[in-house]
Amino acid sequence: MTDLTPLLAYRWSPRAFDPDAELTGDEAASLLEAARWAPSTGNAQPWRFALGHRDDETWKRILVSLPAGDQRWARHAAALVVGAHAGLDPERAAYDLGQAMAHLTVQATALGLHVHQLTGLDRATLAAELALPPGVRPLVVAAVGRLGDPFSLPEELRHREAALRRRRPVAALLLR
Repeated sequence: MTDLTPLLAYRWSPRAFDPDAELTGDEAASLLEAARWAPSTGNAQPWRFALGHRDDETWKRILVSLPAGDQRWARHAAALVVGAHAGLDPERAAYDLGQAMAHLTVQATALGLHVHQLTGLDRATLAAELALPPGVRPLVVAAVGRLGDPFSLPEELRHREAALRRRRPVAALLLR
């Protein structure tokens, strides 16, 4: 494999989060600062975030927007971060939000944290629960925390958690 920075090589999206670990204020600030410095088209910075720490009201409002299957494990994350975007060009704003979420994820890895991003959520419920302003569209929820015990997961998720990470070869990604 070509040399890859360890921050990218060791990043993965677990489902087993430590239900007792907390996200400190400094860690949360560091994640959001990393997202803030992501590139964006015309420096528009169309991303918006909502951060809920485990069991606070914001966290509860975010959690109910997730499918029941994801709630089973996401409820153990130390924090849930909503990534939303605003702007006149939703496609471009969504792309820019993706950059911000990637920066947040790499920063989390640098801090010894893990992130599992979810896009299968009820966006209308989430927007209503968080009373988002018109034009602010939630796109992703990131579960953030420290690695937990994979044996705490239901059996079908435990198998996925322990499976080898696989990526398509670069050649399969190139358009010809």
